[in-house]
Amino acid sequence: MKSMAQLEYHYGLKVRIYPSDYQKQIIKVNSDASRFVYNEMVAIGKELWQLNRVKLSIDTVQDRIQQLKLRQNAKQMSNHFQFLEDKRIDSLAKANAIQNYHKAWNAFRKVHETGVPKFHRKSYAWRYQTSCQYPKQKTARLDNGTVCFEDRKHIVVPKLGRLRIKGAQQRLLDRQGETRIGTVTISKDAADRFFLSLQLGSDTPFVSKLSRTNRQIGIDLNTENFLTVSDGRTIANPRYYRTIKGKLAKAQRTLSRRQRRAKKEQRSLRESKNYQKQRLLVAKIHARVFDRRHDFLQRTSTALIKNQDLVVAEELRSKNLLKNHALAMSISDVGWRSFLSMLSYKADLYDRQFITVSPKNTTQTCHDCGFVMGSDGTEKLTLADREWVCPQCHVHHIRDYNAALNILEKGLQKQQKA
Repeated sequence: MKSMAQLEYHYGLKVRIYPSDYQKQIIKVNSDASRFVYNEMVAIGKELWQLNRVKLSIDTVQDRIQQLKLRQNAKQMSNHFQFLEDKRIDSLAKANAIQNYHKAWNAFRKVHETGVPKFHRKSYAWRYQTSCQYPKQKTARLDNGTVCFEDRKHIVVPKLGRLRIKGAQQRLLDRQGETRIGTVTISKDAADRFFLSLQLGSDTPFVSKLSRTNRQIGIDLNTENFLTVSDGRTIANPRYYRTIKGKLAKAQRTLSRRQRRAKKEQRSLRESKNYQKQRLLVAKIHARVFDRRHDFLQRTSTALIKNQDLVVAEELRSKNLLKNHALAMSISDVGWRSFLSMLSYKADLYDRQFITVSPKNTTQTCHDCGFVMGSDGTEKLTLADREWVCPQCHVHHIRDYNAALNILEKGLQKQQKA
């Protein structure tokens, strides 16, 4: 049987689940255990770093180093902390927490901006990971592992048992050939919704290959419209956060008052029922904005990738753009970074091509003659200039459409050089 790494195609699936009250308790216990194991690994790592700075071969120091090194696996850690032996705790949840700690260090070594592993704090969101195993099985399928689908509405997970899920997964269940389930993540968000995420692997594609369209487009992302396409189309900016921020602000003010009242009466916020009711209301408003934006980005990115052979976009660093306080809210509301990420993985999924190019001068350059605004004593275009006339060839330009054409041209040049 092939491992996940040996399988050619990989696919992520996230479904909503509806656990019982007892199953919710098990999820909470496993989430707390997973967080504790991860934090213990961080603490051991910090102490080992400090002890290794001691150059003297002191027996007490060396013994402590050996004790800490022995504790860096799930079995020894469970022996040291007896509450981790609780039968409700999934052993693979502890192993995955340790594995995630090592992955965090690997990510730090590759990209130093990610930072070293830090302690995970307690929050209203729960999360832990387990893995699907196939004992005494010769072929991996979706219905014969420790995590398996009973039908399109129910799935079985270790320690949790049978869970009801939302969504029709018949297309996946009808697949022929080997389909392996890898890492499984059980989570709860701040709005008290439970989800199950599955990593699937197979040697056969999860989506059918699309025929060639012989179409190529460049897209210019902006806050006026969500995007402008090089063929002249525009997609309006839905501004989901702006439409609901008044209602959100009112709910947050109520939450703040209830928080102050609970603290004044020296009551724990977790035990204050009125505070928790309002906190849940605020979380649901945030979740509604996120869901609507996420659905919009998914539909838009899928339509662009399916209907074009080549999609070219500009490289955007949202972190730098958010430093502009006048545009920070608008930039956060559109979700550019998530949109570009969706275009990237969907291009691989549907065998399309997605290219990003440098945004330098894409707005300031005339697509007809190549004149760059700001040169030869001319003034650069500002954000207020939505239309302009080229001083050299006197062609009238719509700012975003001209930028989309320049982005496409840059992408075609980059494609030829590759």
